[in-house]
Amino acid sequence: MGHRPPSLEELRRGRPSEPRLAVVGNPENRRVALFEDAVRAAGLPAPRVVPWADVLSAGGADFGTEEIVRLDSPGENPEVDRLLRGAVDPTRVEGSGRWYARFTGAVRSLRGGVRLDDPDELAVLFDKRLCHAVLDAAGVPVPASPTSGPRGAPVRGWDDVRASMREHRMPRLFVKPAHGSSASGVLAVESGGGGRIRATTSVELAADGGLYNSLRTRRYEREQDIAAIVDALAPDGLHLERWLPKASQGGRAADLRVVAVAGRATHAVVRTSRTPLTNLHLGGRRGDLDAAREAVEAAGARWTDLLDVCERAAACFPRTLCVGVDVLPAVGWRRAAIGEVNAFGDLLPRLTGLPGSGAEGLDTYAAQVAAVLGDTARYRTGTPHA
Repeated sequence: MGHRPPSLEELRRGRPSEPRLAVVGNPENRRVALFEDAVRAAGLPAPRVVPWADVLSAGGADFGTEEIVRLDSPGENPEVDRLLRGAVDPTRVEGSGRWYARFTGAVRSLRGGVRLDDPDELAVLFDKRLCHAVLDAAGVPVPASPTSGPRGAPVRGWDDVRASMREHRMPRLFVKPAHGSSASGVLAVESGGGGRIRATTSVELAADGGLYNSLRTRRYEREQDIAAIVDALAPDGLHLERWLPKASQGGRAADLRVVAVAGRATHAVVRTSRTPLTNLHLGGRRGDLDAAREAVEAAGARWTDLLDVCERAAACFPRTLCVGVDVLPAVGWRRAAIGEVNAFGDLLPRLTGLPGSGAEGLDTYAAQVAAVLGDTARYRTGTPHA
């Protein structure tokens, strides 16, 4: 049995002061600003901000036993990216394997405090192969994958992808960097008769073979180009998933990002796109949530069942306060699978909580602060890094 972390009441016992919150993040980032706003709006002192750059440079950081510590994304900061990936150019795609090793190491270098993000769970959330296996083992519906889990098939390059497509009868699949985020490096691959092949991705393949993130999607139809991209990404680790046909809204492919706070689905947004990649920063648009709910119920399913699938996915990570769950509704809206669970999937500015969620009128950050004030007993105390 591990050491049970103190509850908020135990933290307060003998201490007249209010709970102290801290956040590890990039101070200039809007994520940190939104969390700071939520903390102040709850009538609490502003949280202590510990920069990721300082954590990485100093080899860790210390927190008081009474501090409630939230981790936020280390992204969108060139210096932090350089420290994590070793890349001088932050637009380069390669280096996610090094990023993962250094990021998980940095998380484990934090000492003390009551943690709202569990280091072991973060290590799973940032490895798509491990996350897929955890969801699958819990009975959460996920796309079929030959790379799932620690015993999954290795992907050493394009030849292995081609072999998996044949052996598992997957003419359409997603090729994903195991440690990627924000669709960086993701390819939606589809094959046809006569050896035809096409990949849709935001990766720009430079003349020198370098891979760059782009804010627009593009299609590659020469197999040698697709192979070059996959071969360059393979050393960082790749995850393969069957491409499930998705529901549509307004003639556009549709999926959902559902935020779960303390295990409960609190916020949701529909994302639509004319390409297989629905990420909003790649040209995806917010869809009509009410229309999605109506489509689910018109298909003979229940909206609450869709949210239940999200909560079952979140329940696989009980010691992490907030996760963003990507939901893939099937054509016709009757069924849904879980595409991914994201540790930092809460950046949905101005979106308020779902009816009946307990987060009505609250954005994703305010909902997390409310959950913290209600119950910190489920989260563990950080222990000194050995």
